[in-house]
Amino acid sequence: MPTIVKTPSGTWKAVIRKTGFPTTSKTFRLKRDAEDWARSTEDEMVRGMYVKRSQAEKMLFSDAMDRYLREVTIHKRPYTQQGEKPRAATLKAHFGAYALAGITSELVAKYRDDRLAGVHRKDAKGNPQPLQPNTVRLELALLGHLFTVAIKEWGVGLVYNPVLNIRRPSPGAGRNRRLSAQEEQRLMQLIDQYSNPMLRWIVRIAVETGMRSSEITSLKVDQVDLARRVVMLKHTKNTMPRTVPLSLKASALFQEAVDNPLRPKRETHLVFFGEPGKDGKRRPYNFNKAWLEIKAKAGMSDLHFHDLRHEAVSRFVEAGLSDQEVSTISGHKSMQMLKRYTHLRAEDLVAKLDRLSDAT
Repeated sequence: MPTIVKTPSGTWKAVIRKTGFPTTSKTFRLKRDAEDWARSTEDEMVRGMYVKRSQAEKMLFSDAMDRYLREVTIHKRPYTQQGEKPRAATLKAHFGAYALAGITSELVAKYRDDRLAGVHRKDAKGNPQPLQPNTVRLELALLGHLFTVAIKEWGVGLVYNPVLNIRRPSPGAGRNRRLSAQEEQRLMQLIDQYSNPMLRWIVRIAVETGMRSSEITSLKVDQVDLARRVVMLKHTKNTMPRTVPLSLKASALFQEAVDNPLRPKRETHLVFFGEPGKDGKRRPYNFNKAWLEIKAKAGMSDLHFHDLRHEAVSRFVEAGLSDQEVSTISGHKSMQMLKRYTHLRAEDLVAKLDRLSDAT
């Protein structure tokens, strides 16, 4: 039987001691509430449905997210860590004061709807600024994984993961930004004029190979085999290493980059290196500021660096490479992931169909 005792402060403490379960207690202002809690908790134990909720009721979301960043995010790839930190800050600003047990599916669903509608994100005139569905999907993915880790690894007594029960926003059709010949000429002219030649090599290599920004900037000299005209990628977005073949243009660009007379060979093995940090170590070259300035000057503020990867893959398809050959170069895990490039093939088929019609 539960024990109900009055504390010196005038509150009522319910204590449950049951064989096979840890001693559980909770304090209430009213004796009736203590009795109701003790009765329902003991009933859950008898029916095998008991979950110790005390930690979930005490642990604030802000503390849980800080722990997640320390213990989980830190072991992810640098690119993923960089993306999770601002998402974590956004989630903390909204849910930070809640206990984990207080975050329900209803609250998460409202957060989703508010973010999609731009309720908490407004421009200078006070107009809502809706977020892209995929941005909200990534935030919900982080939120959901935090609850999964809390339940499975931290032993936090939660009845369920509130994110699992809500609808995720549709990811949308994805970007389909291509470079026109005039745009490419204008962009490359400004890129070539930039004082640091590494920016020129990086941008042009992206267009030639379809490699991601992080894949290019993290390259070390021993990963570039100019004799065989290939680059060996050890760490990629989908975690699968791959070997990227190099065109003649790409080989020439890598040759210039590897032979860069300013590269401090004793300090770093990176092909594209930055200035030494406070610890004296050189990290990958961060070209983002220069890239933003140059594309704005070129009148292409809507162009993302990742669009250069889309441009490269589209050109592979237009050149007649098979889907399997393209995926080998680009690293797409499945043919389904290449589906947004198939419209190029459909356009090519129109001309072939016309030729068939003429022949008959």
